[in-house]
This record gives sequence, C-alpha cells and structure tokens, in this order.
Amino acid sequence: MPTAVAHDLDRASQLFHALSDPTRLAVMEMLRGGERCVCELQDELGAAQSRLSFHLRVLKDAGLVTDRRDGRWAYYAIASAAVAEVHDLAVSLEPRQGGLPTLRRGRCCT
Repeated sequence: MPTAVAHDLDRASQLFHALSDPTRLAVMEMLRGGERCVCELQDELGAAQSRLSFHLRVLKDAGLVTDRRDGRWAYYAIASAAVAEVHDLAVSLEPRQGGLPTLRRGRCCT
C-alpha cells in the first residue's frame, strides 16, 4: 500500500474513532454553540473528571477540538478544519459514478 494512502487511512481511522463514542459525540454537540469550560461539560454530561478528560484527550489528539487555559480552567472549542476534514473523508466514501452496482462473480469469487 502506498505511504500516502496508508497515511490517509490512518488519519481517517483516527478521526472516525474519535467520533465513534456517544460521550465524545455529546461533547461535540455541546461545543457546537461555541467554546465551553470543562466544568460546564462535566456538569452537563454528569461525567467524572477522569472519564471526561479521557474523552477530551481523544478528541484533542484527533485534532477535533482545541483547548486553552485561563487560570485553573480549561476551555474547549471545535476545530472547524478537522470537522471539514471528516466531512471530506465521509464524502470520499460515496460510491463512484459508473462503479459496479453489484459484486461480479469472476474467477476470484467462484
């Protein structure tokens, strides 16, 4: 497999994995309205600090959220460029025009 393709697959896997958990999707939904303090996320989710930290780390490592510190508080926001990347990756999975509509049984499928 060419390196560029493998890299793209690794990146797609990282992004889709980060979005594959209900808690992480809930965090993303809450951040759609703008930046939120970690304490707000924790209160709304009813999540333990350690559990929320894990999920925020996964989202941050995938580049889907950014954080900033203000004193002892951390604030999180959606990274729009990464969400656009997820969109582009999802669209790239659409079937190609003129592709085979059904599996052809040939020599390899007998």
